Amino acid sequence: MIEPFSEEQLRGFLHRPEQPSGDAIALTHGAGSNCQAPLLIAVANEFAQAGFTVLRFDLAFRHTRASGPPRPGDAALDREGIRAAASALRRIARGRLFVGGHSYGGRQASMLAADDPGVADGLLLLSYPLHPPRKPAQMRTAHFPQLSTPAVFAHGSRDPFGTVEEMRAALALIRSPTSLLEIEGAGHDLKRAGTPESIVKHFQAFMFPRYNSVNQP
Repeated sequence: MIEPFSEEQLRGFLHRPEQPSGDAIALTHGAGSNCQAPLLIAVANEFAQAGFTVLRFDLAFRHTRASGPPRPGDAALDREGIRAAASALRRIARGRLFVGGHSYGGRQASMLAADDPGVADGLLLLSYPLHPPRKPAQMRTAHFPQLSTPAVFAHGSRDPFGTVEEMRAALALIRSPTSLLEIEGAGHDLKRAGTPESIVKHFQAFMFPRYNSVNQP
């Protein structure tokens, strides 16, 4: 079941699974989109089918700007919005809590987790924008050494915001456990058949290894 969700400065959609596991994940969008992005909806639906309660929500900058990218001064408020989404889900679900998002949204989630490791039990970062296209010297990894939260990265092999090789090198800066799922042939939008299902299965296998091994055929 999917229902609108609104709470103070937080708005989006809550996906309630038919058979809840108790675990939950808050997912948000990239700089040029909103929580109605097709990728976000598809991934949220897959998580709900796997038993997760999912909050798919708009970042704070989208509350005041119907279109266009965030301004430089928006980032701190966007991170507080992610914190608010995590807090809201903790009141709804009692299991493990994860946060993440696509591109800019994932980057802000990782920055929040680096500053406050207690905000979530794990991260899902879709198409992390490692650097601007054609500007590999401008790496967005200054906070990576401070990350102590387990993280799954899903990255397209044709993403102009960073090659898979650059992502592997960047993940070596993170002290917590990480996993990189390469989506062959995908660009920054990860628009490939089967991608949402692959992401959720990979995420579960990494974050819940004991459950995964017990339930293997």
